[in-house]
Amino acid sequence: MDEGDGRVTPEDRPGDGTFEDGTRAGRRRVAHVDRAGRPRMTDVTNQPVAARRAVAEAEVAASHETLSLIVDGTNPKGDVLTVAELAGVMAGKRASELIPLCHPVALTDLLVRAVPDRAAGVVRIRVETATIGPSGVEMEALTAAAVAALTVYDMVRNVDPSVSVRGIRLLSQSGGEGGAWQRPELPTIAPRVPRGARVAGRIGGSPSRGAPGRVPPRRHGT
Repeated sequence: MDEGDGRVTPEDRPGDGTFEDGTRAGRRRVAHVDRAGRPRMTDVTNQPVAARRAVAEAEVAASHETLSLIVDGTNPKGDVLTVAELAGVMAGKRASELIPLCHPVALTDLLVRAVPDRAAGVVRIRVETATIGPSGVEMEALTAAAVAALTVYDMVRNVDPSVSVRGIRLLSQSGGEGGAWQRPELPTIAPRVPRGARVAGRIGGSPSRGAPGRVPPRRHGT
């Protein structure tokens, strides 16, 4: 990723080099915009090939009656959880087709879990992604979480128009020169699934691990 060294060059300055507030403070060039202001993909040509992982989540709030339909398997449109997990896998693999400047990534692992929580009134969705390459997999995880949540919405909207999607966010990332990052206060929205419990939506590889520790985030690639 070409982020420059933080110093301002003449090409980086608008007009005479002053900003709207009258200052001449420097600004780093945005990697997805070139010096002429045109959109561009981040150049990861010289980025090291490394094992990279990301974890994202989302949740869908629904009424108690709707959650009962999902858990009991009596929803008119069919198996909500299986369809949502499959939709998440499909979306994660196609993130670069949906996000304009996102790199195509060869995923080595993609796991989507959709778990109903009647007490909280939500379906909790957790996504884990992994690759070995020069670009991260944060956008793949987030895209999968978002589409899985929207699929839950679509599967139950006829019986519960009040259903809502919320809390789409990155929980952790690791790999590459930037090291690991983890959301400071991990929510309880994505509980671990016990051994032997229902798990769908995995492709390839061994189970993903969350990113240990916390250092300032530095994303590469996507």
